[in-house]
Amino acid sequence: MRITINNREYDMPEGITILEAVKKANIKIPTLCYIEGMEPYGGCRLCVVEVEGSKTLVPSCAVKISEGMKIKTHSEKVRRVRRTIMQLIIASHGISCELNCLTCSKATSCELKEIAEEIGVTKVNIPPVEKNLVSDYSSYAIVREPTKCIVCGRCIRACSNIQSVNIFTFADRGPNTIVTTFMDEGMGNVDCTNCGQCVMNCPTGALHEVYHIDGVWNALNDPEKVTIVQTAPAVRVAIGEPFGMEPGTISTGKLVAALRLLGFDKVFDTNFTADLTIVEEGTEFIHRFKEGGKLPLFTSCSPGWIKFIEHNYPEYLPHLSSAKSPQQMFGAVAKHYYAKKLGIPKEKLVVVSIMPCTAKKYEMNRPEHAGDVDFVLTTRELAKMIKESGIDFKNLPEEEYDNPFGISTGAGAIFGASGGVMEAALRTAYEILTGKELEKLDFTAVRGLDMVKEAEVEINGKIIKVAVVNTLGAARKLLERMKNGEVEYHFVEFMACPGGCIGGGGQPIPTTEEILLKRMEAIYEIDYGSKLRKSHENPAVKELYKEFLGEPNSEIAHHLLHTHYVARN
Repeated sequence: MRITINNREYDMPEGITILEAVKKANIKIPTLCYIEGMEPYGGCRLCVVEVEGSKTLVPSCAVKISEGMKIKTHSEKVRRVRRTIMQLIIASHGISCELNCLTCSKATSCELKEIAEEIGVTKVNIPPVEKNLVSDYSSYAIVREPTKCIVCGRCIRACSNIQSVNIFTFADRGPNTIVTTFMDEGMGNVDCTNCGQCVMNCPTGALHEVYHIDGVWNALNDPEKVTIVQTAPAVRVAIGEPFGMEPGTISTGKLVAALRLLGFDKVFDTNFTADLTIVEEGTEFIHRFKEGGKLPLFTSCSPGWIKFIEHNYPEYLPHLSSAKSPQQMFGAVAKHYYAKKLGIPKEKLVVVSIMPCTAKKYEMNRPEHAGDVDFVLTTRELAKMIKESGIDFKNLPEEEYDNPFGISTGAGAIFGASGGVMEAALRTAYEILTGKELEKLDFTAVRGLDMVKEAEVEINGKIIKVAVVNTLGAARKLLERMKNGEVEYHFVEFMACPGGCIGGGGQPIPTTEEILLKRMEAIYEIDYGSKLRKSHENPAVKELYKEFLGEPNSEIAHHLLHTHYVARN
């Protein structure tokens, strides 16, 4: 299809929007309400362009190209209208935001500020709107500051279209329109899963995680406390991004060095308890598979997924693995085993988690896990602490984790990507069930960013049907198909976020599909480079069983490493 963009002719594929065509022509049009891959909303109108023959400017995100169309993306009229629209948006952002821009959670990643600079807004002639809206602190994981909301609707569409959770809605009309939860009950009092995808899509500071930074600083500066830290697998391939490093840069050694410089007494790896999780969960699957237990077995390491099923599909709770997540297993082992090894009361041991996930903040506060983990920092929060400390992260030397919880396998590392838990579990289940060494370790069928992946694995002459799901919207669709008898599986991995933990709600912003792919590639590179690639071969895990736990799924293992779930209204 032949069209003209800014007096130059281009051949473009049929059926795409003006916005997509202009992007292919290497021209950027500003957007605020647009989310790539979703149906256009056309609310902010920043993406308007001139189209010859049209009486008004048209939203480029919502209008498809046609043969012979002539488009002007940055004419004087377009530029003037965009600046006016942006001034109105900034005014609606509220007077409190003008006064607190430097301390805003999105100070370094504010799309509003970035776009204002791009389109040449140097002053705002429209007085800011004074909003008398109360901030929402009802959630353990996410804070909502409605005074900073520009009513772009991106949080609504992310929550509804990607996650199918639907906790947000518009209320009132015209200039009084706001985004709120059902009956303005607060995020902690509705069916929120704490996944944080609303935070990832919010262009301003209207949504951000509940900060644990001050609590961690207090623990680090308390001479009476022993403060240890664990780092999730997905953090090491993303923590470099806030410091100007390429997405997917493996920064494990620098991460360890930075945490030591911050003052942590010991730096451990959540990959260790990812291996422990596989041994426990794998043993549970084998028992159900051989003894005729409840199948399919659902993975249980994603707290956003757990809360989703508790709210929406409580009839499937018996299918969940009772194994705690690696974060909570680490906390339990640290408080009940490591504290004894140190010869200190567990109350003196402070356990801090570095997670790519906002829902982990909720998970640590569940009554079933009370006291195992004391603080959870997102990848973004840790970056703030490193910057505040003046640490030159990019140029730090590589350092190694502390023992015994710094020893892990490649199977533990791939937990950070969608399909990783399944692949790690299959490596262990195959060898335990057959008693033979697995020749090919890579189950590539369960890898990638597809929201649903299916595979069949033959073990001892029996076919095991597995599925891997990422995003809660895809989880809902699969569960409905299961309810209708359309599909049958033996084992299903569920992750709440796009791409798994690498796309978690606590990761650096932006997190695009391109960035997800780079992080995923790095996760598998870590696996390939590991000396040990099967969880049950981790010598530190073997020692933990020998010295403390006895055997997988033992009585003490069940007491410390397993949990139960709650049907929620």
